[in-house]
Amino acid sequence: MKNSLREAGAEAMVIGNNTGSATAFLIILLVSSSSCLINAQVIAYPSVAHHPSSWINSPVFDFGFWDSAGVTPILTSGILVCGFHCKSLQGKCLFAVSIFHAYTLDGDPSISPTIVWSANRNNPVKLRATLQLSEKGDLILRDADGNPVWNPNTTGKFVSGLKLSEEGNLVLFDRNNETVWQSFDHPTDTLLPGQALVPGQKLTANVSTSNSSAAQFIQLGSDGHLRAYQLKESKWEQVSDLLINYTGACGFPLVCGEYGLCSAGNCACPKAKGNDSELYFRQVSEGCHENIPVSCKPSDLHSHSLLELKDYDYFNFIPHIKNTDRENCKEACLQNCSCKAAIYRQQLNSSNGYCCLLSKIFSFKRDEENINDYNSFSYIKVQHTGSTPAAPGPSTPFATEKGSRRKAAVLGSTLGVLFTLLLVVGIFFLRGKKIDLKSVKNASRGNKKKESKAVRKRFTRFSFEDLKAMTQDFSAKLGEGGFGSVFYGTLPNGAKIAVKRLDGAGHFRKSLLAEVETLGSVHHINLVTLIGFCAEKSHWLLVYEYMPNGSLDKWIFPRDRELRLSWNLRQKIILDIARGLAYLHEGWTQKILHLDIKPQNILLDENFNAQLADFGLSKVIARDQDKAFTTMRGTPGYMAPEWSSAVITEKVDVYSFGIVVLEILCGRRNVDRSQPEEEMHLLNLFRKKAQEGKFLDLVDKMSEDMQPNEAEVVKMMGIAAWCLQVDYTRRPSMTDVLRVLEGFMDVKPNLIYDFVNPQAPAAPCSRAGTMSIALPSILSGPR
Repeated sequence: MKNSLREAGAEAMVIGNNTGSATAFLIILLVSSSSCLINAQVIAYPSVAHHPSSWINSPVFDFGFWDSAGVTPILTSGILVCGFHCKSLQGKCLFAVSIFHAYTLDGDPSISPTIVWSANRNNPVKLRATLQLSEKGDLILRDADGNPVWNPNTTGKFVSGLKLSEEGNLVLFDRNNETVWQSFDHPTDTLLPGQALVPGQKLTANVSTSNSSAAQFIQLGSDGHLRAYQLKESKWEQVSDLLINYTGACGFPLVCGEYGLCSAGNCACPKAKGNDSELYFRQVSEGCHENIPVSCKPSDLHSHSLLELKDYDYFNFIPHIKNTDRENCKEACLQNCSCKAAIYRQQLNSSNGYCCLLSKIFSFKRDEENINDYNSFSYIKVQHTGSTPAAPGPSTPFATEKGSRRKAAVLGSTLGVLFTLLLVVGIFFLRGKKIDLKSVKNASRGNKKKESKAVRKRFTRFSFEDLKAMTQDFSAKLGEGGFGSVFYGTLPNGAKIAVKRLDGAGHFRKSLLAEVETLGSVHHINLVTLIGFCAEKSHWLLVYEYMPNGSLDKWIFPRDRELRLSWNLRQKIILDIARGLAYLHEGWTQKILHLDIKPQNILLDENFNAQLADFGLSKVIARDQDKAFTTMRGTPGYMAPEWSSAVITEKVDVYSFGIVVLEILCGRRNVDRSQPEEEMHLLNLFRKKAQEGKFLDLVDKMSEDMQPNEAEVVKMMGIAAWCLQVDYTRRPSMTDVLRVLEGFMDVKPNLIYDFVNPQAPAAPCSRAGTMSIALPSILSGPR
């Protein structure tokens, strides 16, 4: 290194009348050949700033120090710098915290920043952007055009100043020097010494491997590895791969790329065995590529089969179907167009297990040690080149022909049902009570009509007296609505239940039968579990698994602030609802329209997993049926415009989902008569804010972590707007909604934010002269 003084400097424009805010100084740095860190004989920038202050992203290019690194500093603390970090003169700047170190390049000292936290990683700003700490204590990052990009949502919390700690924590503090907000609570892809990752927080890898790398820091790489780095001899060196001992070399999502098979750290592509000569995958640099992409055209569905991966498991497992067998799991994937692979995990010493259906495939891993307490089976959906599937040989890993597969599915289902029957009888010890194997007999005298075939499913048939005892004479009411009341109870084995008592006859009996029919035919982790029913004289009751956190409405429209949901939980609940609806619409042999999606019909278990409930208004149609004729039913405010024609599609559920998403984000009802007249209807307000580009004005004001997650919140509002298009043909399918939520596709552009006036036919083609008027008994009230 040359023994000379190197002049470098930078300018931070500090605006305001606060004398406590230090102005920028020209600095002279002495870079020693014996040190790889910056040795500065000065204090160019403060570590603390008080309000009111404002900084402009306006770097000076007269010197070679800060500007060579593309940084406009605001605060510094040791080798840590907070400020604007720009990749080019054209912009793409982040408000970020980074670690600086010096190194030599051709004998000259150079500077390199490593970003460890940023506020706007997915929404960079341009030159002349501003960061303002206002008199009221609001910290706001605005782009050059004045539009807000990020703020930590500390309005009304009496923020006094901003400081950068020696550990790299950016802190907003109040007049008592108490922390109001800190960057350590909002990590991006890096952890610093002293920073904890607590439940509810997550590290998210950057989309690029070139983003940052800190004296010591932990970083989640784009390959899924969580590594610790340390500065050694002018270089960042990896000192530990923190998860490798836990996951093994094959336990990372993209270790072998998409569709890749990892075994002992080596990668390969799936291959058929036996007499099947078709080659379904070829190896490419980023993993394995399908030679024949799976098609969802109706004419191609018969060409699908499943390639079995013997002794391979998946790096992650989220059950979509519970208490099922392997054949039903495979059949569910074959029947679901969006399913690319099925993972089945069967508990040891049990005939049933859990099924995970994958719409996006990463790497599989070989179960080398077989130390799990379950058996795992993995299947990839493939498509044959010919019009009929290739005939599998004796040792082929493919599923059998369609006819044989169905026979196996029927046999598996029968055995599973018999097992369930014995299990239910043994568990509930209901003396003298039998499982109804034929049908629910009509309790009304003289009525000889056949009951729905779905009640032939093996549910427990309770007597009214037993349910009366289990609920302690219906003393603990959980809620009530238009169809009746729900009560808390306990089964003889101690299991908690919720008992819905339908008050009345006629359409209430019809509602019970519809509920039993629907839930007797499907099973999914995001659908409520029906245990049994009572149909005895005038007593009509349904018995469900108890959900400790009740219905969604009490969490998004709460009177008590303590019941507010975090942003992470709101995202999770929206994803759960979407998965449940996608299964109803496309994951079964028939198409199920729920027709009453609303927060009161979405239940939350102890872990806030959401389950769709109340199928009393649902309608089942054939998979190839594109519309249904029915009388108007549902809840006003959640009903799609095309209901006026009495001709509907599954898109009415998509519309209701859009309303629920908007209510979750805004923390208010679609129609709130306590609001001023101009803000009473949420859809009108949504349209207005969309036109003004002020989506964040709508978010739940009681939530503390919605504003800092602006990009994700705005994306979710885009999903809601897409689902709320007046023209039902412009709405997405629930499968497409899932793809957007999971990051595999984007919201359709050019959305129409007029949610009242149709731009195209607002309903499917209806029968001439048909207009259905809803009876009061058909429209659903809260329940």
